[in-house]
Amino acid sequence: MPDLTAARDLLDRLVAFPTVSTDSNAGLIAFAADWLAGQGVQAAVVPMADSAKAGLFAQIGPDAPGGVLLSGHTDVVPVAGQDWTTDPFAVTERDGRLYGRGTADMKGFDALALAAMALGARVPLRRPLQIVLTPDEEIGCTGAPPLIAALQAARLSRAGAVIVGEPSMMKVVTGHKGALAFRVALRGHEVHSSRLPEGVSAVMESARLVTAIDAMNDIARAMPVTTAAALFDPPFSTFHVGQIAGGTAQNITAGHCAFPLECRFVPGDDPALWLARLDAAVTETRARMQARHPATGVSLAPFFDVPALRPEVQGPAETLARLLTGDNGTHVVSYGTEAGHFQAAGYSTVVCGPGDIAQAHQADEYITADQFRAGWAFMTRLIDHLCA
Repeated sequence: MPDLTAARDLLDRLVAFPTVSTDSNAGLIAFAADWLAGQGVQAAVVPMADSAKAGLFAQIGPDAPGGVLLSGHTDVVPVAGQDWTTDPFAVTERDGRLYGRGTADMKGFDALALAAMALGARVPLRRPLQIVLTPDEEIGCTGAPPLIAALQAARLSRAGAVIVGEPSMMKVVTGHKGALAFRVALRGHEVHSSRLPEGVSAVMESARLVTAIDAMNDIARAMPVTTAAALFDPPFSTFHVGQIAGGTAQNITAGHCAFPLECRFVPGDDPALWLARLDAAVTETRARMQARHPATGVSLAPFFDVPALRPEVQGPAETLARLLTGDNGTHVVSYGTEAGHFQAAGYSTVVCGPGDIAQAHQADEYITADQFRAGWAFMTRLIDHLCA
């Protein structure tokens, strides 16, 4: 019967797939589907429409209400440029830690969830257990919506609770910020820099626009803190530009410049109000540029939208996760997860998984062996609960 050893073996197998978000995860998904089939569990593989990536979902147990869905992502962040002391795509166990890319975020949970499916297939479940494995969480949670849609189209039993296993040290996280991101592109007019007034520098106009965006942080920081926002650190919405690129040469007014814009919203904040401010800043920039040369301009292209996870006081998912973990604390996080998409689709949802988010994305990422064991104890209690 599947046990902690089986889960640990699965972790080795999953980490060995270098599923960096820029590359395909199809090999890992094929392995997971084949492994589940070997345990008597039939999984549905869902190819992504616009890439060579895929996700999967599966169900065990009867078609009955009150089931539980375990959700994990399969992509990881890059290791290039990081100073690893171990092979990032092989699990190295040392001093009670399991090192490897994704061990914490979040192949540790994926391995435990797969092993739980195999365990559940061998016992008399009275309510169903489901698993969903997604691609592209690390680039904006874009893989979750098509997997949720495919799951719902399959007309399986609707889960009464969704547990998204991002690393939370097995604490029950009931809320997180939402996020929107845009690719901002400015088109200037090139002239020799000695004739600056005749040109329009996309770089210099980008600097003005970024300054206007940063002023939105000052506005957000000065607003009264709501009860819902007070749970977060920082307790307000934020707007961030972390990269910028443009121009051709020092002595040419820049004909192009681009940067990504990240907006993170506390639950209860209305993104439409902030987007109106952003639109006003873009409109002002565009008008200033086109007054000097009509062929210039600014464009915004959205590339991800992650709904906030709103706390559901005494909701089914929260109640279940607290029962299984014994955690009655109040925990929210400022980063986004796929939990917001599940909640937006009508599922009661929490975040709860093994490992520490502080280790995610780092060189020598690790999950402790104790946390991995705690994750398996959670899974066995969940199976017992579904049998009761």
